[in-house]
Amino acid sequence: MDAPYHRLLVADFPACFAFYDAVLPPLTGVAPAEGAPGGPYASWDLDGRTALALFDRGQLAAAVGTAALPAVPATAPATAPAAAQDTAMLVLRVGDVEQALAHCLRHGGGPVTGPADRPEWGPGLRTAHVRDPEGRLIELQSY
Repeated sequence: MDAPYHRLLVADFPACFAFYDAVLPPLTGVAPAEGAPGGPYASWDLDGRTALALFDRGQLAAAVGTAALPAVPATAPATAPAAAQDTAMLVLRVGDVEQALAHCLRHGGGPVTGPADRPEWGPGLRTAHVRDPEGRLIELQSY
């Protein structure tokens, strides 16, 4: 199993790819592992494990049903954040997506998407999405 990692959901993939590809290797020692400036996915690894990944925000919003939400939150009081598309998520690689989803739901997670094969994202990839009790997006994935 891989350790959890963060995936940034970006609207301007080429600019974000260029930035992270320029700053991550010299500042942190991570190395490019996958992806290209055109997207929609890229990752940087350290010791064979993903340290950070980028993914096209629009593609993820379509997959989890938030594409109709604004890409940037509208101005709102600090006590009531506006609904908007997600900008980051925690990715957990699991042995069984169905079992992991059920486990998360039993412990207070909120369902977003059920288990689904995602061959367009990677060969053999299967995912489900859940939110933690404060609404943060989590992807459960297996290959």
